[in-house]
Amino acid sequence: MDNRRAQPIRILIADDHPIFRDGLRRLLEAEPDLKVVGEACDGAEAVKLVRQLRPDILLLDLAMPRHPGLEALREMSSGPSNSVRVILLTAAAEKNQIVEALQLGARGIVMKDSATQLLLKSIHTVMAGEYWVGRESVSNLVQYLRMLVQSSGEEARQKKFGLTPRELEIVSAVVAGYSNKEIAEYFKISEDTVKHHLSNIFDKLGVSTRLELALFAVNQSLPLKNIS
Repeated sequence: MDNRRAQPIRILIADDHPIFRDGLRRLLEAEPDLKVVGEACDGAEAVKLVRQLRPDILLLDLAMPRHPGLEALREMSSGPSNSVRVILLTAAAEKNQIVEALQLGARGIVMKDSATQLLLKSIHTVMAGEYWVGRESVSNLVQYLRMLVQSSGEEARQKKFGLTPRELEIVSAVVAGYSNKEIAEYFKISEDTVKHHLSNIFDKLGVSTRLELALFAVNQSLPLKNIS
């Protein structure tokens, strides 16, 4: 048995509204495998407490008026506290904020009006090493990635990282938000073939999820095709 998994997940809450923090603490501590180890009223205090308490998860409000979430993320991404898994809490997120947050190391984004069970699921998903991006945020992310791809310059168009033409087409479809089934239908290949291509792509680029792949494609200005 993995003894680490037997321990409760240690959570730090960062939000500028005391009533929200109190309510969230009560919800989380009703779960036997979760433990709230601290609360912060702004990003600066969150960074300080992350370094002191070393929580597993930081639930970080994106829109705090003083030292907001993205600023705290920037500070943590360049410091010794970057081992904490950050889930952003937001009432509304702009496309560019979502992408920047993920680039800075956030592992999840949860809308504040989400059901409690979705928040709990996001915590366990992120603890398992995966990303969690809410449905509304996924739509925003895909749209913004498409815009970035369309506006990327020509100077990096030769950077293919050993990908074949077919693999670049698969990457393009992933960035466009296509599922494996939709990719298979679009290119008239089997889903197993799509999975095989994705496995090769992940190995070549050193990524492990579709979200990491999409962010890598945009950051490295891969020569993607317009998939519609």
